[in-house]
Amino acid sequence: MNIPAGFERNTGNKMCKLKKAIYGLKQFPRAWFGRFAKVMKESGYKQCQGDHTLFIKHLIVGGVTALLVYVDDIIVIENDEREKHEVKQRLATEFEIK
Repeated sequence: MNIPAGFERNTGNKMCKLKKAIYGLKQFPRAWFGRFAKVMKESGYKQCQGDHTLFIKHLIVGGVTALLVYVDDIIVIENDEREKHEVKQRLATEFEIK
């Protein structure tokens, strides 16, 4: 971590507070899933109340898309090829995909 501008090194016992999760810390998976859920909700998906790792989107033309998250794997089930392409693009812009 870099010391912010204007922060003097020799100020005794002062320290910097980290405001985000770092990969490798215990809270990182929770922070990642929170960000993932936010992106899915912004994309029109609804989070299932019975299983918070399941996101469902009902399309106007009668199609349904479901995403199921397990650790860092995502299963996409859909019956609309265009929606599948759109969700993959959205995920690729927001997250690193292998």
